[in-house]
Amino acid sequence: MKLAFCGTPSFAVPTLEALLAAGHEVALVVSQPDRPVGRGQQLTAPPVKLAALAAGLTVAQPEKIRNNAEFRAQLEAIAPDAIVVVAYGHILPSWMLALPRLGCINLHGSLLPRYRGAAPIQWAVANGDAFTGNTTMLLEEGLDTGPILLQQTVEIAPNQTAVDLFDVLAKAGAPLVVETLAGLAAGTIHPQPQNHSFATFAPLLDREDGRMDFASRTAHELKNRWRGFQPWPGAFATLDGRKLIVHRLEVAPAPSSAAPVSAEATPAEGGPAEPGLTRIEDYRLFVRCAENTWLELLEVQLEGKKRLPAAEFLRGNPLAPDARLGAPVQ
Repeated sequence: MKLAFCGTPSFAVPTLEALLAAGHEVALVVSQPDRPVGRGQQLTAPPVKLAALAAGLTVAQPEKIRNNAEFRAQLEAIAPDAIVVVAYGHILPSWMLALPRLGCINLHGSLLPRYRGAAPIQWAVANGDAFTGNTTMLLEEGLDTGPILLQQTVEIAPNQTAVDLFDVLAKAGAPLVVETLAGLAAGTIHPQPQNHSFATFAPLLDREDGRMDFASRTAHELKNRWRGFQPWPGAFATLDGRKLIVHRLEVAPAPSSAAPVSAEATPAEGGPAEPGLTRIEDYRLFVRCAENTWLELLEVQLEGKKRLPAAEFLRGNPLAPDARLGAPVQ
């Protein structure tokens, strides 16, 4: 087939490569414009553009597409059989949806209608799901509401992060797109409407999603959110008013010093600890979470300081017996 391909991040690269390997003609690759990246704000090309140029493909990077007459004329002149869309970053306008004879085919990293939206992989991990998957669908004007073409299920391992799962789903989804195109061309795939009553949403991540709420979330829930929010926004708390980034953590049994001495004992005396209160044993750092669950913080970084293993951090930053992570107790 003659195709146009719309994609931007590394997640989309395996699909582009699989389409070329399957013998399709990718007449145009459409990607987001180069953006400033990092502290130096160096202008950087998106991964899909780099992959396309390496393969000798034509690349377009329009800032806007809805009312872009030049881009529309370029795409209409190509007259693609299908437009394949993988993590492009723009909602396609109606003229673009109506252009190809086989439609605009999207690869979405969830089992639709679950996790419609911008961050389906991160939220599946953050919510502690045991499995997720990929869906190929026909795009329409609604957000991830189009008819389903094919789906595949992928297990989420207990310690897998969103970064790990991105790679797994990207590689698994590439052949699914190739299979979808073949089935549409042969007439063996029949689009199935989504059951909208089962829809859930995966909104774009916010910096505050990484804030650790020890009072309302258990250790397992906080670990899942840490796994899901890699590499950004990660997980962080506050210590004496300063941001403490948690780079590695693990669910742990309650430390021996957390056992209550008596019903009247204060946390500093070994009594019941409030969520967010810390315990230190053999230079290991523990923090109490909701429902009397505990996390061990393995690697942390105080705002403006180096990233350190917990033992090294505690040697340089001795904590008070009743040190608490998070907002002060009201």
